[in-house]
Amino acid sequence: MSIAATLTLRETGTIDWDAIVVGAGPSGAIAARGLALTGRKVLLVDKARFPRWKVCGCCLNLRALSVFDEAGLGSLVRERGGVPLHRIEVASMGGRCQLPLPGGVTLSREALDAALVEAAIQAGAQFLPQTSASLEGVAADYRTARLRSGDEAVTAQARLVVVASGLGSKLLTDSEEFATTPTPGSRIGAGAIAPVAPSGYESGTIYMACAKAGYVGFTMIEGGRLDVAAALNADAVRTNGGLARVASRVLEEAGFREMTDLDSLDWRGTPALTRHTARISAHRLLLVGDAAGYVEPFTGEGMAWALSGGAELARIASRILPQWHSAIEDEWRLCYRRMVTQRQLVCKALSALLRHPRLTATIVRALAVAPGLARPLIRQLNAEVTRATRSSA
Repeated sequence: MSIAATLTLRETGTIDWDAIVVGAGPSGAIAARGLALTGRKVLLVDKARFPRWKVCGCCLNLRALSVFDEAGLGSLVRERGGVPLHRIEVASMGGRCQLPLPGGVTLSREALDAALVEAAIQAGAQFLPQTSASLEGVAADYRTARLRSGDEAVTAQARLVVVASGLGSKLLTDSEEFATTPTPGSRIGAGAIAPVAPSGYESGTIYMACAKAGYVGFTMIEGGRLDVAAALNADAVRTNGGLARVASRVLEEAGFREMTDLDSLDWRGTPALTRHTARISAHRLLLVGDAAGYVEPFTGEGMAWALSGGAELARIASRILPQWHSAIEDEWRLCYRRMVTQRQLVCKALSALLRHPRLTATIVRALAVAPGLARPLIRQLNAEVTRATRSSA
């Protein structure tokens, strides 16, 4: 069932908005909800029809779940059918290790994003799906955005525009000031959902296959389905027949059981994953989530960045609206760097390691003998977002 718009496009141009949030993924939806809970007039827009499927992001680690708890949404994931996670199994060049991964949950982006949009609406935000946005003018007291749905378009103004529109957003690529730059050699994302998980793969486990052409992760989600997400070398995809064939090759080289139906799935890709955004703040404009820069994530870290960033943006923005001062731009850059960018360094290091299959295989074999060696890394990736974390930001 689709989530209906709460107002018409024409009506958006007649309202004095405190905030327009572009992008209704986790960061945008939780930011919109947080602002709406403080009594602000919030418009949340997205170019897609909801609910909608996304390539990846079905894993929620303890850090992500702690954001839900603090926001008063602790039961949301369970109510939508989240599947508890217990372990991660990593394979490379025939070597294999199994590590504990306590406390995490998997939930499809289709279910999660719809639930967060509904939570934002219940908090008082207005929602407009199937609507694209572009930045227009800026004045002392507001910014304007051009909203378009089909053949109809209006100009709306707000005291703050939040850009949470994801990787390679057209809203940003059309702007020299906020354009994102892919890191040379960055892998592309790919994903698919199988209606039934193949035999031999258990619920509660993230399986991760690592090879020269990239890595493929897969895990069970609600309804007994299997979510498959990958980071693949773009050259390998171009020269080896597409996403499904490269994913199959990675599984084979890593030593996982072959999945014979990968070619029949509806595969989708993303732009280059690792990228840098020139600016994440300007006068009455803040970027958050993937739009603010991204690296290849692991075990739910990408979702944790999105959720913690969106929640913190709402806290900061609600404190200063309707007024604005230039110091807020520096405050957001510093806060985001400490809460998200610094944590991305761990994933950058892991991504660099996975580009060396023999070294990866050696580490995997060592962890098979002494799994406790991975405990500090797992603890770091699952560190909860706390008040102390934010105060240091």
